[in-house]
Amino acid sequence: MRAAEHFSPPPTCWRRTRPTWPASSSASRAVPSPSPAKWIWSSRGFAISAALRCRARCSSTTEFIEKVHKPLGVVAAIAPWNAPLMLAMWKIAPALRAGNTVVLKPSPCTPLSTLAMGELLRSVFPAGVLNVVSGLDPLGARMVEHPVPCKVSFTGSTATGKKVAASAANSLKRVTLELGGNDPAIVLPDADPVAIADKLFWGGFVNSGQICLAVKRVYVHSTIHDSLVEELAQRARTAVVGDGFDPRSTLGPLTNTMQRDKVAQLVSAAIDDGAVAVTGGEALPGQGYFYPPTILANAKDGMAVVDEEQFGPVMPVVAYDDLDAVIERVNTSPFGLTASVRSTDLDAAARVATQLDAGQVTVNAHAHAHGLRPYLPFSGHKDSGIGVENALEGLAEYTSTTVLIHPKPTS
Repeated sequence: MRAAEHFSPPPTCWRRTRPTWPASSSASRAVPSPSPAKWIWSSRGFAISAALRCRARCSSTTEFIEKVHKPLGVVAAIAPWNAPLMLAMWKIAPALRAGNTVVLKPSPCTPLSTLAMGELLRSVFPAGVLNVVSGLDPLGARMVEHPVPCKVSFTGSTATGKKVAASAANSLKRVTLELGGNDPAIVLPDADPVAIADKLFWGGFVNSGQICLAVKRVYVHSTIHDSLVEELAQRARTAVVGDGFDPRSTLGPLTNTMQRDKVAQLVSAAIDDGAVAVTGGEALPGQGYFYPPTILANAKDGMAVVDEEQFGPVMPVVAYDDLDAVIERVNTSPFGLTASVRSTDLDAAARVATQLDAGQVTVNAHAHAHGLRPYLPFSGHKDSGIGVENALEGLAEYTSTTVLIHPKPTS
């Protein structure tokens, strides 16, 4: 007996106005750059009628089993401020592709780009299919507790994500929560500090560190600790912090006063506890929320800057001698979003990678530069989230499942 599996088509009103896509696209074949347009373009490659097709063996020849994924209905989507358009598309693309409608709320810190996107898409979808609302708290809480949405998709801090989960539980709404991370990079003793420094530096400082899957803490073997710190420091010294509209700038500001002050407090506390700010260490003078890329040597577990998610341009470097002990320390963190391992011995790196408790682990690169692809599932372990985004697994999260069992025709 064969068990067929497919997704129900979008509603009739949407099918009438659905755009016609080209027959093929390089975006669905090659590793795409992390842009909102390519993300929603790639999702069109998930052929709904054939997705997740499978077969099952059964001795009976008299019945047919079909598993159908149906749209949930209204999806409440809440996006963060650090990548407002791309992370909005992580929700819009699969939700609409599965046949749902969406009410999207951007962060009150960065509403304008999302509102402009909503204006552009008004002519693409029928009225009511994609809705963008903006406002201060408690707008997000009201969306979650409202009886109409069947699902909530939230990206943001772990603390707020727990509140979303608790509120959604009152009406048993489906939830997808992509939350914080304190992503470690483990550098094995055979790694070449010069060779790995560029990727490691930008793995932590892209977007001034304001990415949930950025490198937040580096564990390096004591024999190469000083060399790696110096290589990272050289890159920090040559980085240009400034206005994002200035083509000379390589790093921009933090998003608001609260985030800048949090980073400053974490760094100050670490220095008081024995860490050394090889570069940076203080907010830049003048207007704006600018903080220089800060490399902290002699950091250690137990410091808040190591144990917590900084979400800023800070990279604490922790020396180790016992690899097994480091793996255990890394895994005791309540977070488990992404992690990475650096080594010239790929087999050794892979053995370490398989022991790390994280949703994605990369070797000799970090997630946002190497593993962040629309066709790969993305999820967090432990306090880093619930559910899956992207890929067919993420698409299925915007559906309900019905199993149909019916007799086969006799003729």
